[in-house]
This record gives sequence, structure tokens and C-alpha cells, in this order.
Amino acid sequence: MSGIFGINIKMSIFGESHGASIGLVIDGLPPGLALDTELIAREMARRAPGKNNLSTPRKEADNFQIQSGFFNGYTTGTPLCAIIANSDQHSKDYSILKDKMRPGHADYAGYVHYQGYNDYRGGGHFSGRLTAPLVFMGAVAKQALAQQGITVGAHILQIADIKEEHFNPMGIDDIILTKLSEKTFCVLDDAAGEKMQQRILAAKAELNSVGGVVEAIVQHLPAGIGAPYFDSLESRLSHALFSVPAVKGVEFGDGFALAELTGAEANDQLHYAEGRVTACSNHNGGITGGISNGMPVIFRTAIKPTPSIARKQQTISLLQQCDTELEITGRHDPCIVQRAVPVIEAVTAWTVWDLLLEAKKWER
Repeated sequence: MSGIFGINIKMSIFGESHGASIGLVIDGLPPGLALDTELIAREMARRAPGKNNLSTPRKEADNFQIQSGFFNGYTTGTPLCAIIANSDQHSKDYSILKDKMRPGHADYAGYVHYQGYNDYRGGGHFSGRLTAPLVFMGAVAKQALAQQGITVGAHILQIADIKEEHFNPMGIDDIILTKLSEKTFCVLDDAAGEKMQQRILAAKAELNSVGGVVEAIVQHLPAGIGAPYFDSLESRLSHALFSVPAVKGVEFGDGFALAELTGAEANDQLHYAEGRVTACSNHNGGITGGISNGMPVIFRTAIKPTPSIARKQQTISLLQQCDTELEITGRHDPCIVQRAVPVIEAVTAWTVWDLLLEAKKWER
């Protein structure tokens, strides 16, 4: 089913936005992996709602309880199960959605797919609330990658029509990535970030929402990770990234801009630097032939505007089988991009770790 993903490290997620809890089960973790639960908690806090007026006022601490697979600071090798309680549900805000379908949401598609038996409160299993388990998994994966010197980071590249500078495609200082992860609003340029935040608040005041772009980078990934065609590094990352709610586009390296270049411009010429093969540029985002080439892996993810807005919109009534109008109430984010940053990092770290384990099977 769609709630399970991974090859060497499999994860299943469970729960609904307004159920008792959400959580995950991780299968395939190696025994003896030291996990810093405080680091996991910090990652969870980055995604958690209710921190400021840029996000939903729903307050969830996203405290987790590890139920199994972890003992005396180390993984046991058996399935690791963690649950995250839902403590601030306002289910009455969603009673009308049993009949009226929210535009831009999965309400109608989910109703048809699950034959009307789906939990519609707060989006149910479709809710962005289910990204909390993804961040937990990512925090585990980041610690495993760190042992191999691999780092994953991201920043808000764009909110609506306001942009900041790109990551240097040739790589950046890992300290910068660490400092970014400590920011509530993850931007390289705080002045641009202030303009972005004002744009979000303006949309909120207009009972509207905005989207944006998250740019991510994987540094120090060795060459040779991935495969051609169906299990390419791009394919596997894209599969995971498009599993994050509200993601509507992914591009690697120069992405669509490559269509405007010639081969002479787009090719990343190679040379030796201090005895190591490296490239003179990184238009391809660290991936060629579906396999990492030793350059930083860089990609961008487009996040659509939050579909829950308080404006009156046209929709349908399933009960009366007619057109009607809907004015959404409840607590919603005017922009989810800032909370999506740790989620994008999380699924990236998990996918890269899974592919690294796959590569080890080929080692002789």
C-alpha cells in the first residue's frame, strides 16, 4: 500500500490528523546505531505548528514516544515504532466537510478512492500532519549519514514572487547548513526573508495563501550512488519528494533552464583536483546517468499555496448532488513552505541513506 516506502530501510506511516495519534514503524534498521533523541526532538520542533503567526495556530508539540526497537541509546535491529500524540484537534471545525468538498484538497478524490469511508477531519490521512513521522525518519537518517560525513540541508529559495540567492552549485560550508537549520525561517539572506514573511502575512490578511520553492543540497555524497532508469537517484528522490503533501514540481541542477543551453554550456567538464575527479561546473546537479558523480546533489521543490483559505469558493454538495459554496473555517497555514523545509530534508536524507545501503550490496 502507499503507506510503506523504502527498499533496505522500509518505513510505514499511520494515523489521521484528528485521530488519537500518528506515527511510524521503521523496518530494516541496523543494530547498534546510536541515536540522539534530543537531535530528533529538535528536528521535530522545526516542523511543528503553532510557533508564530506565519503558521496555523494549532499547537502540537510533536513529542514522540519510541515504543520498540531502541534500547540503551542504540537501535536493536528490530522494528522501531514511534508514536506522536495529537493533542489539539478541533474536529467540529470540519463537520461540514463530510458533504462539501474543499477545492484544492484531496477531499473528493479521497472520498471516491475510499468509497466514502475516509476520515475527512482535517484532511485525515491526507493531512500535512502526517509529515511529522517523515521528519522523525529523516532525523534518524541524518545521524546515520553524518557518520559517513554526508550532510543534507535546505533553504527557502522563494515565497510567491520574492526570491533569494541560490545555493552555490559547487558546494557550501557545512556550518552554513547548520546555521540554516537553527533558523525559524530558513533563508540565507535575512533581508529577503523579511520580505517573504511580509508577503505571507499580506496573503493571510487577504484570507489567502501563497506557495514557494525549497532548494536542497546533499554534500559529500560519493560518486556511484544510484542506478540507471527506474532506480535512478533522481527517480527515487522524486518518488519520495512527491509523496510530501503540496509538492507539485521537482527539478535537479539547472532543471528546466537546461533547455535553453547548448551542450557545450550544459556539460560539466571534468578534471583532477588534488588527485580527485571533480567537475568544473554543476549544471546537472551532481547526478549523471541517474548516478551520483561526486558533486553536490542540488534540487528544487515547488510547494503549492495552502488550499485551505477562508474565502468563499465554489464547490459541490455530495448529499444534494448540486453546486454550492464553501467558506472554510478552522486553523490553517497561510503558507506551508517554511514548515516544509525540514520535511524535504528528511525524505532526502532517508532516500540517500537507503541508496547508500543498496550500493553496499555491490561492494566486493
